[in-house]
Amino acid sequence: MQPLSDKRDRTWPSSDIERAGPGAGPGPGSDLLVLLVGAATAAAGTGTLLALADSTSPLRGPFTLFFLLAAPALALARLLRALDPLGRAIAALGGAIVLDILVAQTLLALHQWSVRGGIVAVAAISALLLLPVPLWRLRGRGARRRGI
Repeated sequence: MQPLSDKRDRTWPSSDIERAGPGAGPGPGSDLLVLLVGAATAAAGTGTLLALADSTSPLRGPFTLFFLLAAPALALARLLRALDPLGRAIAALGGAIVLDILVAQTLLALHQWSVRGGIVAVAAISALLLLPVPLWRLRGRGARRRGI
């Protein structure tokens, strides 16, 4: 009698496949995902540059708003990996709104409010929230190498 084999694709570790969901692995759906992420990054970057350059373009408002919601939401979603995808999206978007409001309230209370200051503060906080993710990965690799 032959043992039953696992028929899953072994190009990715199984935990990554389960976490990533449909369309995130190798295949035709992953190209669309990469395209959407690239378009979102371009829109957020454009909004940031238009706001920092004090442009009068009509795209400045929507693209800047997209950046102010997407950057902290992405950072928070990376930290909330234990939640299911819908719960993670809702919690990350809510957290992004709260973070934007806290930044605005802090800058107003300190009498330092400016559009540029708000965007820089949100970008800095989002970057700080993203910082632990690569550090956790490096720490995990070191622990696996030592056999812990």
